[in-house]
Amino acid sequence: MPRNRRLAAAAGALAAISVLATACTGQSGGAAADDPGKEATLTFWHGWSAPSEVKAIEENIARFEKAHPHIKVKATGNMTDDKVNQALRAGGDKAPDVVASFTTDSVGKFCSSGAFTDLNPFLQKSGIDKAKVFPKTLLEYTRFRDNQCTLPLLNDAYGLVYNKTAFAAAGITEPPRTWSRFTEVAKKLTKPKGDSYEQVGLMPTFHGYETTPMRLAAQWSPTYFGADGKSNLAADPAFAKMLTAQKDLVAALGGYEKLERFRATFGDEWSAEHPFHTGQVAMQIDGEWRAPMAKAAGVGFEIGTAPLPVPDDQAADYGKGYLSGTIMGIASGSRKQNAAWELVKYMTTDTEAVVAFANSIHNVPSTLAALESPDLQVTPEFKTFLDIARHPRSSTTPAQADGGTYQLTFTDFAYAVEKGDVADIPAGLARTDQQIDTDIAKADRPR
Repeated sequence: MPRNRRLAAAAGALAAISVLATACTGQSGGAAADDPGKEATLTFWHGWSAPSEVKAIEENIARFEKAHPHIKVKATGNMTDDKVNQALRAGGDKAPDVVASFTTDSVGKFCSSGAFTDLNPFLQKSGIDKAKVFPKTLLEYTRFRDNQCTLPLLNDAYGLVYNKTAFAAAGITEPPRTWSRFTEVAKKLTKPKGDSYEQVGLMPTFHGYETTPMRLAAQWSPTYFGADGKSNLAADPAFAKMLTAQKDLVAALGGYEKLERFRATFGDEWSAEHPFHTGQVAMQIDGEWRAPMAKAAGVGFEIGTAPLPVPDDQAADYGKGYLSGTIMGIASGSRKQNAAWELVKYMTTDTEAVVAFANSIHNVPSTLAALESPDLQVTPEFKTFLDIARHPRSSTTPAQADGGTYQLTFTDFAYAVEKGDVADIPAGLARTDQQIDTDIAKADRPR
């Protein structure tokens, strides 16, 4: 299951990583000369907590232990980045050897602080050409500069999940491909009820679960940082265009205040009471997990999936989307790094392991071979997200020394825009650039 509770959790995680940065020695490339052929017990921390997810992890670990009988794995789930960082600061027996994190935004800090080991030497020692194993975009969010301190462990692609029954009732024959058509469809599917709604075509506000500025910006193919490393929000017209289009969509569906009052009636994102499940929204910006979750909730309508629409002047790029995922790395303080690498290598590069895990928790595989595996279970709804993951114009947010702080800064500005508190978007983006550059400069100072 996805965890794009990521952005909500990022602020606390980033603060913890910032403290961690002052305590790390920056070891990399194998801090200990352990013998991977000798018996070892690895401590592996991950964030999955649902019974089906934990079962999938345990099954993968069992397959690993069968193939590596001299290595045992002690796995602990429901571990947040805060807990991981506290343990890494403490060191010793309290710290994990291997970590799987949902917070891709933290990669820049994990790498630059030395919290995680650079995996490039391990990849080279194992004869693995990462460019031939992993999709390019996934490598972008798992490394910082030349430091490949994490590897992808499954993948999340973001697209459109929609109520096909509601579409048919409204006379809509296909999902919208362009932003102008998206706005038309969202308005047509919206059913006012007094000062509220019976149904909205889409909950467009940036507080609405997976609807984040970064997910929408990806459809405009933005460049977050210039060649000089400086924040590029004001210089790249993509950001102002996206924010303007989204602000106009909010206005077209009834305005920010009215929409937010309706959003307050929604159920939990991960429960059967999700507003898409209950019919309160007809379209949902979401990931590959939403369709199976809706089916498990017993919805009484037909479900469709499609890529998110693109700007009208980028119609040829329809099919692209935002990519993210889970990351896996080795704690640089671990004294069992060679054994730890065997686990990381298996879980992230073994096609059978990746496919089995993807099938179990309904996430997109994170290797090129697994994406094409005949053993991958593919429904029509899931195929949409596989195609988004393969699209050459799909993108992600780049790693930075401040982790995801720059994304939080951009998100705060986007909140103000959609609320109607920003009269001059370009000027506001310029001020946001200044704050981002200041934060990154502080985070990137030598220690």
